[in-house]
Amino acid sequence: MSRKLSSATYDPKAAKEVRQALSFLLPALGRFWTRPLKDYAYAVYDKGARGRCSVRDDAMIRFQKFIARIVLRSGASEDDAEHASRQIAVSPVVQSGPHCHLLIEPDAFYTHLFSALGLTAHCRPWHICYSSSTVKFIEKSKKGPGWLSLGGEAVNVFGLSRSRMDPHSVCGFNGPYRFTLSGQNGTPTNAAVARLKAILPNVEFPSAAEAIKAANQILWRRSFPASLGLLQFDDIDVADLVAEHFEDTTSWLSARFSGDGLFAESILRAIDQLNVGPWKGWVRQTTDFFWGLEDGRIFPLRLQEGVLSGGSNSILKVKFDPVCIATSLRQRKLVPNLLMTFLVTSILPGVRVLGGCRQVVYYPLMRYLVATTLAASNDCDLIDAMRADEHPGMWGHRVLRPKDGCPFLEIEDGATFEVAAQYASRSLEEASGNLASFTSDSIWAELSTYITAQAIHPASPEWQWA
Repeated sequence: MSRKLSSATYDPKAAKEVRQALSFLLPALGRFWTRPLKDYAYAVYDKGARGRCSVRDDAMIRFQKFIARIVLRSGASEDDAEHASRQIAVSPVVQSGPHCHLLIEPDAFYTHLFSALGLTAHCRPWHICYSSSTVKFIEKSKKGPGWLSLGGEAVNVFGLSRSRMDPHSVCGFNGPYRFTLSGQNGTPTNAAVARLKAILPNVEFPSAAEAIKAANQILWRRSFPASLGLLQFDDIDVADLVAEHFEDTTSWLSARFSGDGLFAESILRAIDQLNVGPWKGWVRQTTDFFWGLEDGRIFPLRLQEGVLSGGSNSILKVKFDPVCIATSLRQRKLVPNLLMTFLVTSILPGVRVLGGCRQVVYYPLMRYLVATTLAASNDCDLIDAMRADEHPGMWGHRVLRPKDGCPFLEIEDGATFEVAAQYASRSLEEASGNLASFTSDSIWAELSTYITAQAIHPASPEWQWA
């Protein structure tokens, strides 16, 4: 099997400019472009320095318990849960790039393949990944968690109408959801769809995210070695982790972040200031720390006078104190936004996250926002711990340019690691190809302009936390 890499339009000049910008902002990346991909995959999962303090230790213990629960929920054993919990403490790395997609969606599959290269090189038994589920079923025309291209046919994963897909979030509990794999006229016309449907679970799920996670466990076991397990969590899972922080009055999040709201309001002001300079648009203030969730739809919330509200006409109003926030999270009325998610899964416990073209920029800026607010409140121990982190965020999503063809066929042929081997020996520059996710993104074009004008550089105060 030797399918070629995708023949998508390749602009060598644009790709070169992206590589230069990435190497400029992330100097540790520059030395890997000409080296085999397997070297870079090894590096992103390699151990790095991690700052320690009492807040860090507490957050890591909470995250370890969270990881163990996710493993047990997937049907694995107590020993498996213990191994996964130990792995995240010894090798604190989480893949956080792909949204909540089926494993065989190319955007997800080749990222998981890249992670598998790095994990197996280190003999790590668990692929730990966070998948954002506060996303719509349609991201662009017939693409997103609600759609799948299979055998040359656009397949409606859950058989939903456009009116069901457009307004709703994948994390919403407005099911039931069942894998129907419907074709254009309601019935799929190719054999690959029928074979996939026979593999996927034939039961109903309360949310699309729960359905996708269950299906991915089945697909993973068919395509990856038994020595590497899949541990996946989404925003609803993180909601419970955030609730646990707030339910404990001794936790940093409960004591510092809510209550009088001064810390939270300081971060919001820092976001406003960040969005009037060259970093405008990277950390978008679409919602204040949490999304509201109702009838399968998420909506933005604003923090005003100690209350989270969806606006004057909204029935959802949550007092910004630990008890009310925790209760609303448990009741699935609130869902953490990205900043809150990264706070409890990465910034506080000291876990490296691997992301895509936007995350490699907005994640260091999120760390900057937290650090500057910590400085104003003299939270020196946590600042020092964050400062000691080595490569807290790295590029790890869409590193591999997808091949022509369908990942499901690779899984059926049992050739997953044969495909991985074809990439492993290629240089990072060749394997990553046209870097279309960067070159097609207007905000990256603006970033390159600011770099050229020296308005953005590695010594920028905002970039000291990369």
